[in-house]
Amino acid sequence: MRALLILLLFAAPALAQTMAPAGVTLAGVRSRGTLACGISTGDPGWSQPDSRGEWQGMDADFCRAVAAAVLGENARVAFNPLTGQNRFPALSGGQIEVLSRTTTWTFLRDAQLGVNFAAPNFFDGQGFLVRANSGITRADQLVGASICFTSASTHELNLQDFFRARGTTFTPVIFADKDEARRAYEANRCDTFTGDAAQLAAIRAAFPNPAEHVLLPDRISKEPYAAAVRHGDDQWFDIVRWVGFGLIEAEELGITRANVDQMLTDPRPAVRRLLGVTGDLGPTLGLDRRWLYFAIRAVGNYADIYDRHLGANSPVQLPRGLNDLWTRGGLMFSPPLR
Repeated sequence: MRALLILLLFAAPALAQTMAPAGVTLAGVRSRGTLACGISTGDPGWSQPDSRGEWQGMDADFCRAVAAAVLGENARVAFNPLTGQNRFPALSGGQIEVLSRTTTWTFLRDAQLGVNFAAPNFFDGQGFLVRANSGITRADQLVGASICFTSASTHELNLQDFFRARGTTFTPVIFADKDEARRAYEANRCDTFTGDAAQLAAIRAAFPNPAEHVLLPDRISKEPYAAAVRHGDDQWFDIVRWVGFGLIEAEELGITRANVDQMLTDPRPAVRRLLGVTGDLGPTLGLDRRWLYFAIRAVGNYADIYDRHLGANSPVQLPRGLNDLWTRGGLMFSPPLR
């Protein structure tokens, strides 16, 4: 019955315009039937294999959303675990089509690395994780501290700026990926573990005794995360960017993974456009009219994804904060989908 209803709803009048031709990236993904997506080598809440070996997290689900928008209900994702050092070469070299890996959008990365960043999908800031029995309550107390962090990230420059501005120093303890840095911190090889606060909160929640560790309240940087694509294919850039916007708009309109089929009969014009019941949004990008319907059915809206991996339905229990909708005091909003 559901399939018949969907067929009838999408068998609407002929499109007002023909489907845009597929560019190089879109054509390549379709020919393989698989999206190659870059993720981390293991980052709780963002991209980490579960007990069945399936990648879970905010970044992994964004990969699935893009794949579903492009390939439909039978979409497949080839997850490529990447370190901080090889993530950008993997993207610019064609190993992956999308980089979705807790990656901060910065000027130099945008201008020098041959990549384009889509819209920010998470706003964070660099923080510090310390042992509860250390007596440290603020970042200003970390004078001379040994600090674990990962290489090829924004963290080292942020640390240098923070300590130099205060005329103090720190001892860097640098690792290739977050998992190595986490293990070193757990083994008492450093006084504190620094990284983006949401990642630290997820790491803390996964410790055997989370109460033994404290995330300091200080944030020493701005870290807007965004998916990235290669320069030179504006169609693909638009697809990735607008999938992100579409998931945010779906939350604002009340379209969830659980009710997306029922929402096909919602009379609101904005809902009907987003789900492809009316309008030409998908064909304008070279996609099926149901592109966002497929994405939402695969992973849900932005809140569904957030709550599952970082929020109310996760061990992390991280408040939305800046990542809430603009209507609730956050920074998340979508330009009009029309």
